[in-house]
Amino acid sequence: MHNYWHILQIDEVLNEVQSTNQGITVQEAEQRLKQNGLNEIKSKNKKPVWRILLNQFMDFMILVLIVAAIISGLIGDVTDTIIILIIVLLNAMLGFVQEYRAEKAMEALKKMAALNANVIRAGMIKNIHAEELVVGDMVVLEAGNIVPADIRLFEAYSVKADESSLTGESVSVDKVSQILNEKDLPLGDRFNMLYKTTLITAGRATGIVVATGMNTEIGRIAHMLEGKEAATPLQKRMADFGRKLSYLILFICVLLFVIGMLRGEDTIKMLLLSISLAVAAIPEALPALITIALALGAKRMVSINALIRKLHAVETLGSVTFICSDKTGTLTLNKMTVVETDDNKNVTDKISELSILELSMALSHDVKLNQQQQWTGDSTEIALVEYVAGKGGIQRIEELQNTYKRIAELPFDSDRKCMTTVHQFENRFLVISKGAVETITDRLNAINDKESALRKANELAQKGNRVIAYAYRLLSELPQPFNFETVEKDLTFSGLAGMIDPPRPEVKIAIGECKTARIHTVMITGDHPATAAAIAREIGILQENQLVMTGSELMKISAEDFKQQVENIRVYARVSPEQKLNIVKALQSKNHFVAMTGDGVNDAPLSNQLTLVLPWALMEAM
Repeated sequence: MHNYWHILQIDEVLNEVQSTNQGITVQEAEQRLKQNGLNEIKSKNKKPVWRILLNQFMDFMILVLIVAAIISGLIGDVTDTIIILIIVLLNAMLGFVQEYRAEKAMEALKKMAALNANVIRAGMIKNIHAEELVVGDMVVLEAGNIVPADIRLFEAYSVKADESSLTGESVSVDKVSQILNEKDLPLGDRFNMLYKTTLITAGRATGIVVATGMNTEIGRIAHMLEGKEAATPLQKRMADFGRKLSYLILFICVLLFVIGMLRGEDTIKMLLLSISLAVAAIPEALPALITIALALGAKRMVSINALIRKLHAVETLGSVTFICSDKTGTLTLNKMTVVETDDNKNVTDKISELSILELSMALSHDVKLNQQQQWTGDSTEIALVEYVAGKGGIQRIEELQNTYKRIAELPFDSDRKCMTTVHQFENRFLVISKGAVETITDRLNAINDKESALRKANELAQKGNRVIAYAYRLLSELPQPFNFETVEKDLTFSGLAGMIDPPRPEVKIAIGECKTARIHTVMITGDHPATAAAIAREIGILQENQLVMTGSELMKISAEDFKQQVENIRVYARVSPEQKLNIVKALQSKNHFVAMTGDGVNDAPLSNQLTLVLPWALMEAM
């Protein structure tokens, strides 16, 4: 049942985890903790220092050199032995220092602060360490909390969660407690679930812990990190070269020994001559020269903020044929931005020198300014406010808020998909509603406005925009009772705002340079296909006759059919971490060298499977 909590009724969930709506008892929690272990992500076994050092001697050519040094010593050629051993040790130290420093840097990046969680046990709220949570615990969450485990929502009040690190979607997701009917939904569409390490950005909720530790979705990603690391092209070629060279030298030495014996030469003399030839023929300096060249390459890459974990990865870049890139925060800025607005030109009420749409965007929001004069709050609302502030400045926003003081509100509700604020306007009341297009248009008083709004909203959506609709109403007095039914009706259409997480300015140039180098770029994201395709077209990833595939479609297609199409697919949307691995393996099965660039936790499993994981700074430099 691990993947299907979202299709169960709350009673069924409670029955599955053997809990109640008052939580479990303290004694039961202690027993489950002993039985199942702490709620923590067990990291892949850390390499000890001695293992990192030992690995430097595991290369085939290095082993051949060590054997040659031993043989040289046995036959009395001490000078050769010393020279070979010095070369081997210098080579090992160069590789060791680079890998050890990189491991330390990666460790520092992975450190996270310890979390606490508010949990209901036997009807009492307790604050405990998140690692002590067990399946069946009832957890209370509010805005600002990091989700401590995988949770099926029991109650949700205007809850939004930032799941970008797990799914790649840049917009906070509205969460509900209702049952979902479709079984095979991607993570980003399981709206009644919260996942460990994601962030609550708004609202409050109560939920039942259904998975902890390595059984969570983030834990499954950690499991995938334990796979065997793929060899780089240089490592493969060097291993192949070393084997062929060794066989050739061995054949020549045996041939020389046999010819000498047939001519009647002394056996010991011929044996020493053959061994001396083998030692002389081995290119002792080759591994050291390669290591020095790679170390210099790694040093140059540090200057563009590219941390090279393993030296062999430096050369791999030259062999790459496909770059699989995450979208959010990698190809895009990970910052929602209003790119297009559409005012209702038929508005006759004169309320402000601004259009009613811009006035609504300036007033109807819950974002605040912090001490650094930066907006804080929901990313969508910040984008709307910044659009107006970009025309008149932050001071203008504050002046409008003081002039049109908010006196009441109906907060966002995931069922209604809209919010309403009421502001004082002279001796009347200005009601502003904003939300999903279908919600706002259902509350309009003019059929013509509704048809026009839907048509324009569809045009914006086809460009990959997330569309927010606004409407307003002027009242001489507030209705009683003051609720959704009495206030959010007979509205006048104000206009639409289209927003998108825009591409980085330098991305289009980088992708063009990749094409020049005959490197294909593929977008793999957890975002919606329309948004992903629009961005991909804009930056040059998606061309005519190239395909877009969703995670659901990928789930249904056979492995053989997928391999036939994989080279022509340029955008993958709504995909899971497991599917990302399948995409990479399919490309590798077609003899491609694949690199990945991304900043999300869901990109981590690819680091072992790929020949190269590119930091974004390196993409910029290509």
